[in-house]
Amino acid sequence: MVAIIIGGVFLVAVGVAEFIIHRSLLLIAVYGVTSLLTFMFYAIDKQAARKGAWRIPEAQLHLLALVGGWPGAMAAQHTLRHKSKKPSFRLVFWVTVVLHGAGTVWLLSPEGINRLNALIDALLTRFR
Repeated sequence: MVAIIIGGVFLVAVGVAEFIIHRSLLLIAVYGVTSLLTFMFYAIDKQAARKGAWRIPEAQLHLLALVGGWPGAMAAQHTLRHKSKKPSFRLVFWVTVVLHGAGTVWLLSPEGINRLNALIDALLTRFR
């Protein structure tokens, strides 16, 4: 239950910050999509585990959490009871949550926003 509260507080804080800084809810939409996708991957993996079929590698589940799907992963762990007991998986999962949170805070800072805009401009220039 504590994990769900942490996830909810984080999402609300990011949503408020994003709205104040950019007057946009784009970041919340990104979290929603990545969380839904991550939840679906957990559900697919849970089903495969029950059937003894091919499983989704843990590294892929962690990558999805790292790029923003950790709220969905947290919800899946709680509701599906999947990947919620294995200590090594849980440790890496929480490391991805902390790394993602630190990255998000940095990206919402003035320096992070400037660097991200510069990267986007460079990529757009390169591919035009």
